[in-house]
Amino acid sequence: MDLRRLRLFLAVVDEGGFTRAAQAEFVSQPSVSQAIRELEEELGTQLFHRVGRAAVLTAAGEALVGPARQALRDVDAARAAVAAVAGLETGHLDLGALPTLAVDPIAPLVGAFRTTHPGVTVQLGDAEGPAELASLVASGDAELGVTVTHAANEGLVSVTLGTQEMLVVLPPGTAAGGGALPAAELARHPIVATPHGTSTRELLDDAFTAARVQPQIAVVTAQREAVLPLVLAGAGATLLAEPVAANAAFLGAVVVPMRPRVTRRVVAIHRRAPLSPAASAFLEIAASGAAEHR
Repeated sequence: MDLRRLRLFLAVVDEGGFTRAAQAEFVSQPSVSQAIRELEEELGTQLFHRVGRAAVLTAAGEALVGPARQALRDVDAARAAVAAVAGLETGHLDLGALPTLAVDPIAPLVGAFRTTHPGVTVQLGDAEGPAELASLVASGDAELGVTVTHAANEGLVSVTLGTQEMLVVLPPGTAAGGGALPAAELARHPIVATPHGTSTRELLDDAFTAARVQPQIAVVTAQREAVLPLVLAGAGATLLAEPVAANAAFLGAVVVPMRPRVTRRVVAIHRRAPLSPAASAFLEIAASGAAEHR
């Protein structure tokens, strides 16, 4: 039903007549009469008895009053809900990220976003690797993704958030010579790695391929939280992003740069479509944080 007609119908009910309803709604009296006539035609029944200048509800009119009021309340509630989301007073953000980016930059970015917009909830999902994450964003399962530069991002909008250096992390007590470790030297150590297709494994494989060496992959684990404990337990060496490597050094691991340096560019990706207010706000915080870091 036309909401304007329902509103004018209720104005006639509340004001007791067509003229007073027109004055209350700031429209002409013929406009009110026409709206009621069109509503009656649509419903196929008379809604008012015209008694002089007064309008008395028919049984059908009385039946319409409650649903009409509820319909207008629902519309007002819908407008308020949309306004709250647009104003970031409420709502949610579907965010995807590579697991290796959970510590940095995801944790500080989500923390900053939630501090600024505490009414917005964040649904944080992960993916096995850049290709899977790009697929989640392209399909709309995640509105934003925080990942690394990758061929799978083609066709999506990428916003650079920063660059991370990947450092070699060796078991405690390993003699590393105190300088940068060449890929050929790292290949002499047993390696703890994530499966093929993950971002860190791709960087490791590329480094060894460039050095023309065949590493000894001692442990392959999809449980990324187990990589550092495995290294600390002496299972082998690995490659970790600088923020995680700093924690590894604190726990006793030997951390050195790799030669040549291994870096990865961290980006936020999204579809070529308008973003929700929450996604736009998150992206603004992420981009400003990256600029501040630089």
